[in-house]
Amino acid sequence: MKKLLIIILFFGIQISFLSCSKDNDNNTEAPALAEKISMDVSYGNNMQQKYDLYLPANRSTEKTKVIILVHGGGWTEGDKTDMDFFIPYIKLRHPEHAIVNINYVLADLDTPAFPNQFLDVDAVINKLTSEKNELQILPEFALIGASAGAHISLMYDYDYDPDDQVKIVGDIVGPTDFTDPFYSGNPGFPLLMAALVDEGAYPPGTNYPEVLSPVFRVSNGSSPTLLFYGNSDPLVPLSNGAALNAALNTAQIDHSFTVYEGGHGDWAANDIENMKSKISGYIDTYLEISE
Repeated sequence: MKKLLIIILFFGIQISFLSCSKDNDNNTEAPALAEKISMDVSYGNNMQQKYDLYLPANRSTEKTKVIILVHGGGWTEGDKTDMDFFIPYIKLRHPEHAIVNINYVLADLDTPAFPNQFLDVDAVINKLTSEKNELQILPEFALIGASAGAHISLMYDYDYDPDDQVKIVGDIVGPTDFTDPFYSGNPGFPLLMAALVDEGAYPPGTNYPEVLSPVFRVSNGSSPTLLFYGNSDPLVPLSNGAALNAALNTAQIDHSFTVYEGGHGDWAANDIENMKSKISGYIDTYLEISE
């Protein structure tokens, strides 16, 4: 009887130990991360160098890639809130991607746009990359820009992304060719170009209209690009879209070129939805989430 009691106690202790071990193993599993939104995150010393960050639930450094939105405004105006309309769609259609909606330092008489605004995008990407473990993201990116923001996005990918972290560029009515007669034929254009360029950042004798035109920066290292233009745009001529389309064809870069009825993005609602859908298709292909 005594021997039987010892055996029962022994197995009871063993079962209890195994049960506790399983509980401890379960407790060591990392809890699933909740969705997190951080507004006006600083990425530099200038008060305009801020972005809004939308991190999805269950994110990880193995799968959570990033969609960056870049607003327009002629390099001198605009705000990240101008791109807020895109965020609910992205969260619905791409719930496992992170979203970053950025401001950059707007050009004025003391602060030229170029190359500073390209470098602002670089600073954002460098910050996100350095914080990948803290944020639990995989630093591969899509850049989606509108108007001046599209120009900045194209220039960054074509000229400032040697590590190929950007996988897609969405160009919504972006200026692509400053040698186009639409610009070069304007008597005020040389003055505007001089105001936008930090001449000290470029070698003497630089042909700024060419160096700052994405159409001349396309190479076989350029990322897949989506182009969206209006057929009666008073600010960016359709010829700019056609020129970039031709350059991407020559370089054999996967791209699409879509023309809508209307002007500078003021298109019919179904055309806006079509644009979003096409961008989503490229995200699914080139910025896919690995399970």
